[in-house]
Amino acid sequence: MYSSVNTIWVLIGAALVFFMQAGFSLCEAGFTRAKNTGNILMKNLMDFCIGTPAFWLVGFGLMFGSGTALFGTIDPLILGDYSHILPAGVPLWAFAIFQTVFCATSATIVSGAMAERTKFSAYCIYSAAISLLIYPISGHWIWGGGWLSQLGFHDFAGSTAVHMVGGICAMIGAAILGPRIGKYDKNGKPRAILGHNITFAALGVFILWFCWFGFNGASTVGMDSDALMDTAGRVFFNTNLSAAVACCTTLVVTWIRYKKPDVSMTYNAALAGLVGITAGCDAVSPVGAAIIGLICGVVIVFAVEFFDKVAKIDDPVGAISVHCVCGALGTILTGFFATGVTTEKGLFYGGGFHFLGVQALGVLSVAAYVAVIITIVFLAIKHTIGLRADKEDEIAGLDVSEHGLLTAYAGFSMLPDTIAGEDDQPIAVSGDTPVAEAIPVKKMPTFDDGTPKLTKVEIICKESRFESLKAAMMEIGITGMTVSHVLGCGVQKGHPEYYRGVKVEANLLPKIQVEIVVSKVPVRSVIETAKKVLYTGHIGDGKIFVYDVENVVKVRTGEEGYEALQDVE
Repeated sequence: MYSSVNTIWVLIGAALVFFMQAGFSLCEAGFTRAKNTGNILMKNLMDFCIGTPAFWLVGFGLMFGSGTALFGTIDPLILGDYSHILPAGVPLWAFAIFQTVFCATSATIVSGAMAERTKFSAYCIYSAAISLLIYPISGHWIWGGGWLSQLGFHDFAGSTAVHMVGGICAMIGAAILGPRIGKYDKNGKPRAILGHNITFAALGVFILWFCWFGFNGASTVGMDSDALMDTAGRVFFNTNLSAAVACCTTLVVTWIRYKKPDVSMTYNAALAGLVGITAGCDAVSPVGAAIIGLICGVVIVFAVEFFDKVAKIDDPVGAISVHCVCGALGTILTGFFATGVTTEKGLFYGGGFHFLGVQALGVLSVAAYVAVIITIVFLAIKHTIGLRADKEDEIAGLDVSEHGLLTAYAGFSMLPDTIAGEDDQPIAVSGDTPVAEAIPVKKMPTFDDGTPKLTKVEIICKESRFESLKAAMMEIGITGMTVSHVLGCGVQKGHPEYYRGVKVEANLLPKIQVEIVVSKVPVRSVIETAKKVLYTGHIGDGKIFVYDVENVVKVRTGEEGYEALQDVE
């Protein structure tokens, strides 16, 4: 007998977990550069579209077939008997789609860590390998009746089965791939490569947080009893609490370490808390969930710094730290904090070391298996079609080189990418240009007829002071100006800040450049007024440049010189 309540619950959960693809897409796009946005979005679409038929044809049978303790059966098209594994009252196809979206989640984790330098063709191949072979076999051990489940290993919704599997693949792939061009200087010191759209990243995290209630909550695969309803409520509460505590913890840690709370790291912390609680969200109390969130909130900061600064594994979005590290950590912490409601009691609740040992064994064995298989896959791709995009394609951006997409932001102006590689050194100017190639200098005619002198005043200032400067110029009679957004630096090479724990070498800072040509208003009045408005006493107040102007021509009337600057009806 099918249960309508259980079936609806599982299908709603499947829809929510599917929508996590939107969250991952936005999060990864926001934490990377604009020139790779289309490529990121395409990858997150295709890992789901490739993974769905792959799991239907091979993966589901390997994961849930009644084969051996190591793997299930080869069952193309899911035609076999799965009554031994189906939750009570849930039809096969409802359970199949629920498991399909979980498989796709594991595959999509990898794209963020390997972003901005991976060939799209290579991505499609290893994404298929994860859905066909890697995820299903380790999943069989945990959820398909395999040897780990027989030992009592507990991973309620996939801290290890989904997140750590994806995180291990991400770590191995990013290590084999190598860092992005310009990520490290010649001494191995990391450079901060800022994501282009923190709004995308934030929205992606909120979508993921929302969908996680389906990811964890619907893993009860039923709501037709008091016990299941009680478990679902506890799962929802613990899931939310762990994420919130992780965010608060990371905010404090980064505030202390970097003197300011790090935005991107704190958003990563939400995901870290969610990943960490996923294994034991049904088995721990709210106190345990809060402690798991606190631990993950601390660990995520140091994990991101470790992979960036020590291991030299370039992970643009922090996927390795979030999914691999916190996935493994959350699974092991379940062995400490499980209250005994749905599993054996954890170490802190009098359960001894047995359950904790099984949790640790499961993490280590799955990590070893995934690391070996994915390494073989990546090396095979690297030595055949190639894993990494060409240098020229990487610099230009994968949007145009891989997809022919000139820009994902047509109609919007984006800041230029100023990251350079170690070998991109300035070209030395020798002064030895042959005379035949030199361009003769032409002197423009002068207009020495007694008209007032024309002077150009160029002001470089902070963006925050522009409105005050504009108002002050209008008050002294300046009626026209040209304003540009520019990037630049002074002698101090910019004020240092930190992005994800790495010092930002901000030697090109956003500024406003105001150009004014004056004739009637005294130049000294313009200079003194600008100085009064812009002065704060701090580095970066700006510069004022003064030039002689030979002539001005008003295109509409043909007037030249002083007359061209007068606003006459």
